[in-house]
Amino acid sequence: MIRTDELLLNVGPQHPSTHGVFRLIVKIDGETIIEATPVIGYLHRGTEKLAEDLMYTQIIPYTDRMDYVSAMLGNYAYVHAVETLMEIEVPERAEYLRVIAMELNRIASHLVWFGTYLLDLGAITPFLYAFREREKILQLLAELSGSRMTYSYMRIGGVKWDVPDEGWLGRVDAFLDAFSGALEEFHDLVTGNEIIQARLKGVGQYDAATAIAYGLTGVNLRSTGVNYDVRRAKPYSIYNRFAFHVPTREEGDLWARYCLRMEEMEQSRRIVKQAVAQFPTSGDIIAKLPKVLRAPAGEVYTSVESTRGELGVYIRSEGGPKPYRVHFRRPSFVNLQILPRLLVGEHIANMVAIIGGIDVIMGEVDA
Repeated sequence: MIRTDELLLNVGPQHPSTHGVFRLIVKIDGETIIEATPVIGYLHRGTEKLAEDLMYTQIIPYTDRMDYVSAMLGNYAYVHAVETLMEIEVPERAEYLRVIAMELNRIASHLVWFGTYLLDLGAITPFLYAFREREKILQLLAELSGSRMTYSYMRIGGVKWDVPDEGWLGRVDAFLDAFSGALEEFHDLVTGNEIIQARLKGVGQYDAATAIAYGLTGVNLRSTGVNYDVRRAKPYSIYNRFAFHVPTREEGDLWARYCLRMEEMEQSRRIVKQAVAQFPTSGDIIAKLPKVLRAPAGEVYTSVESTRGELGVYIRSEGGPKPYRVHFRRPSFVNLQILPRLLVGEHIANMVAIIGGIDVIMGEVDA
């Protein structure tokens, strides 16, 4: 028997798989991880504390930076909480624009995960295919909002701009039709690959009780068979007007989470397709509100289904133009808790796959 010594290994704060400034300290005995400690905080910007000194409208750009590859959903989560607190009615046309923007952004975010995850596992070509499709979405969102990633498109009571021209919705529709073929291409290239399946099946596994105990949401929860999606469980905006499926799997491993994210892109495509078909021919894009918003005294908590799980926003108001307290329930921060449990006892070779499988955005963790 070969004698081995325990070794302390620093992973990060750089790639592979530690997207953003994330550091992981692991203790290994030979090939086996016996201890794992995530170290966070390198990207901490004090977003919640800054919000206490900003007027309600000034907080919106900060929500872009939390999940920087899914900024539309961060925008919406915040303005939705303010609108609920102030009882603001959002025009129908604005709601359709919001849903189209959010679901396109969800697809783009999952494409970043798909491409970089496969890159971390050693496959270069899927990254190029994924970013080819993502670029098409970013172009559409740039035309709509004027920005490629940090959009600040949502406004309290509506959205910043209407469709940029008469042909924009047609270009969105054309992309959605073509994207079906791109998804089939991804499946042909990756999903059926026996090497990828061997790397993911049975690895990073946990059951529904464990997922619930850790507070996991999004794909990390639905991979254990729990059918929970905020868009269905606590409907908001106009999601109850669209037919879409909330996919789940029972395995609770990396393979289940991979398959679910691939299926979620198809479901987002279905939602946007319906939203484009139902899009109102006219109407306002923002409610008529005073220039300086003053929320009534009170508190509110709302949540949305972000790309990485349940994104909650708590706001407490004492009646002025600035919130007394703002807190974000960041899904990446909560989902990251389970990482040490998944790593301890695993081979070091599986570490990168397990970290990437959780799909954590460090800007959200360190907000």
